[in-house]
Amino acid sequence: MVATIRYEDIVKVPKALLHDHLDGGLRPATIVELAAEVGHELPTTDPEALGRWFVEAADSGSLERYLETFAHTVAVMQTGPSLRRVARECALDLAADGVVYAEVRFAPEQHLERELSLDEVVEAVLAGFAEGTAQAAEAGLTIRVGTLLTAMRHAARSQEIAELAVRHRDAGVVGFDIAGAEAGFPPTRHLDAFEYLQRENFHFTIHAGEAFGLPSIWQAIQWCGADRLGHGVRIVDDIAPDGSLGRLAAYVRDKRIPLELCPSSNVQTGAVASIADHPIGLLRDLRFRATVNTDNRLMSGTSMSREMSLLVETFGYGWRELQWFTINAMKSAFIPFDERLRIIDEVIKPAYAKLLP
Repeated sequence: MVATIRYEDIVKVPKALLHDHLDGGLRPATIVELAAEVGHELPTTDPEALGRWFVEAADSGSLERYLETFAHTVAVMQTGPSLRRVARECALDLAADGVVYAEVRFAPEQHLERELSLDEVVEAVLAGFAEGTAQAAEAGLTIRVGTLLTAMRHAARSQEIAELAVRHRDAGVVGFDIAGAEAGFPPTRHLDAFEYLQRENFHFTIHAGEAFGLPSIWQAIQWCGADRLGHGVRIVDDIAPDGSLGRLAAYVRDKRIPLELCPSSNVQTGAVASIADHPIGLLRDLRFRATVNTDNRLMSGTSMSREMSLLVETFGYGWRELQWFTINAMKSAFIPFDERLRIIDEVIKPAYAKLLP
């Protein structure tokens, strides 16, 4: 079965993506062009070489070093037109990879160096996503993009960003997130923002359990009330060798709290040693709400199709498992239930039905 699942076939099937960073998915050629416009110095101006540089620089095994690569992408995303272009190309690239639903996140507070307001930043990105979605439709590709606004966990603007997200909830922003280095910056520092979001009946996910362990996951869920866990890979620390679950792991599984797993990224940041060592296989076997994601397509040199292809190669998965991950993601999306159900019943299941034995 594995031999019959080709990469080009994986590209064609519908996929759902919950964890993708806008500033981690730029086209290298776009970075070169935008950097020239603003006078930002890059490691190289050859697009192909620049793409390789991002992957190699991110392959350090350290989350902190990995995050340093974003200085170059964020630097070229400081104007309305540049943000709009990057968002448009993001939607087009995801659609070309067979992604029918994507939640793409970015931190508005990182795009204020050229005097844009927070609202103008969000409006530019939303406009870009709308343009990209429309252009994809003209090419016969369907994609729905939901936007997540991220606050940086080492900063102190989470309440402001949470209010910004709610302000734009009817224009395309579907959720909130916090991101950045976990160690020393627990999610409880942003408790006011999370309590505000809960009062507003608004969805949020929290980066937790990536570089830091179980306390980060516990706080994200039990103190902050996260709907989903960004990464959450360290939940495996609460699972015994015989597969029995500790109290926290059992709670996460039993409550069906989605895990936004990003295999290639987790290897790059040192969260796991290799794809073969990634606990996604164990978590699937134990029936956690596991999903497959890209995290940062540029830094990982990846796509949704590549991530799924790696799982096929490593764990011997077939179409049934790929459908399971896809439906898990769609069930966990931050859009209304009827919209999720429509995409599952009218787009995902019919496509996989043609492939399943």
